[in-house]
Amino acid sequence: MESSTDVLICGAGAAGLTLAIDLARRGVPFRLIEKMDAPFRGSRGKGLQPRSLEVFEDLGIVDRLAAIGTAYPPQRMVREDGSSADAPIMESRAPTPAEPYGSPLMVPQFLTEGVMRDRLRELGHTLRFGGELLGFEQDETGVQARLNGETIRVRYLVGTDGGRSFVRHALGTGFPGKTLGVRAMVADVELDGLPRDAWHRFNDGSMQRQLSLCPLPGTPMFQLQAPIPLEGEIDLSAAGLSTLIAARTGRTDIVVRSVSWASAFNMHARLADRYRTGRVFLAGDAAHTHPPTGGQGLNTSVQDAYNLGWKLAAVLRGAPETLLDSYEAERRPIAADMLGLTTKLLDAAKTGPMRRGRAEHQLDLCYPGSPLAMEHPAHSAGLRAGDRAPDAPMQGAAGQPIRLFDLFRGPHWTLLAYEADRDTVMPPCEGLHIHMIGSAGDIMDAAGHFRDAYGVAPGDRVLVRPDGYVGAIVAAGRDTGLAAYLAAVGVRPLA
Repeated sequence: MESSTDVLICGAGAAGLTLAIDLARRGVPFRLIEKMDAPFRGSRGKGLQPRSLEVFEDLGIVDRLAAIGTAYPPQRMVREDGSSADAPIMESRAPTPAEPYGSPLMVPQFLTEGVMRDRLRELGHTLRFGGELLGFEQDETGVQARLNGETIRVRYLVGTDGGRSFVRHALGTGFPGKTLGVRAMVADVELDGLPRDAWHRFNDGSMQRQLSLCPLPGTPMFQLQAPIPLEGEIDLSAAGLSTLIAARTGRTDIVVRSVSWASAFNMHARLADRYRTGRVFLAGDAAHTHPPTGGQGLNTSVQDAYNLGWKLAAVLRGAPETLLDSYEAERRPIAADMLGLTTKLLDAAKTGPMRRGRAEHQLDLCYPGSPLAMEHPAHSAGLRAGDRAPDAPMQGAAGQPIRLFDLFRGPHWTLLAYEADRDTVMPPCEGLHIHMIGSAGDIMDAAGHFRDAYGVAPGDRVLVRPDGYVGAIVAAGRDTGLAAYLAAVGVRPLA
C-alpha cells in the first residue's frame, strides 16, 4: 500500500528531531522514521552551545533542558602522586543583552533527545521506531521511498541518518576526508569512588594512559572517555572498565557497578561533497563527521536542520525551488570550518588539557556570502546581512519588558523598522511580523540596546529570517528591494 506526505525524515537523532519539530510548528505534513527499535540511550553529544540554546528557545524547550542540565564542571587534573588541581574547561562568560546564553549547558544526548520527542508529541506528531528506509527513486515531482512494510511518496527526502548514512550511500555522494589515527571509547557508567563535583582527568598528554570521568547531569552516571589501541578487542563490561580505570589511574577504589551504554570508535573528519541531490538532502552526521572534541557535532547538526526546515516549508507553500540551493551554500562552509576546529582541538588534547573559548559557542557563525544576504547600501563594518541577529531587552509601548527574541520566536519573518515613518513601511505580508522601534513605535529602545547591537540609523529596516539570521539591512529610501527579496523567499503581501 502506498501513502504520501510532503517530507520524509530518515533518522531521529537531534538533527531529525529538530527538523520534525520545525516542520510540525509550520503545519507541514511529514514522516519521521528511525531504524533503531528504541531511542538512542548514550550521552555522546552532551554539550549544548549558546547558539543551540537560542535555537531551543525558539523551539520551546530551552527551559526544560536547563532544568535537567548543568554548567560544565571544572576539570580536575589528577597528578601521578594523586594530588590534583582544578581548572575551568572553558572561558567563563556572563550573559549580555545581545547574547542571553553566555556558556554551554551540559545535558546527556539521550535526555536532550527525550525532551525533543516530548515537544514533538505536544505538536501532535510521533516518530516510527523500527522504520527502515530500504531504497528510493526520485523524479521531477517527488521521491518514491521503500520502507519496511510500506511504500511512501514524498515531495522531499532528508537523510539525518548518521555517519554511516544509508541515504548518502544510496545517492552515491562522496564523503572525502581522513581517518585521524585515533581510536577511543566512551561509556555511560555508574561507579563508586569519585565525587560528582568535577570532570576528573588522568594522565593528560598521554594517548596511552589518558582517561576522563565526567558526571552526567540528570542521571547517577559518569561518562567515561579514553583513547584505546587502534587494534584489538576492548572489554566494555563493568569488570573490564573497572580494570581499565585501575590500570590507568593506579586506583582500585573506583569501581564500575553498571554500564548503560558503551562504544569504541575510530575518529574521522569527513565532509559530504553535496548536501543536496535533486529532492534529497543530507543533514547532521550524514553530511559531516568529525572528532568529538569541542562539543560541536550535535550543535552543528541541530543548526543544519534549523536552516533547512523553514526553506522546505517555504518552497512547499510556493516559494521558488531555488531557495533550497541556499541550504548547502550556507551550511557546508560552516561544517568545513567546524572540522578544522575539532581536529585542532583533538591535536591539542593529545598533549594536555583542552581549554575551550568563544569559537566553540557558535555565536559568530554567519552566512556573509549567502544568496539570501542583502544590504542597501553595502556595509563594511558592524552588523552585516548574514550575521546572527542579536537579542536586546526593550519595552513594549504598553510598558511591559520584552526581548527581541520574544519578537522572533515562531516560524515567521520579522521586519524591524527603527525610528521610521509608519507610512513608509511596507504593507502587511503573510508570515511577516512588522515592528516599529523607537519613540513613536510599538517597541521602545530606551536603553539603546537595539541601536547599539544593530548599529542602525533612523529610518533603517532590518529583516530577520525565521532562523534568527539577518536577511537584509536597508537604509531609509533604499528599501524598494525588500518586496522582491520577500517574494523570492515566499513571503507575499496580504490580498
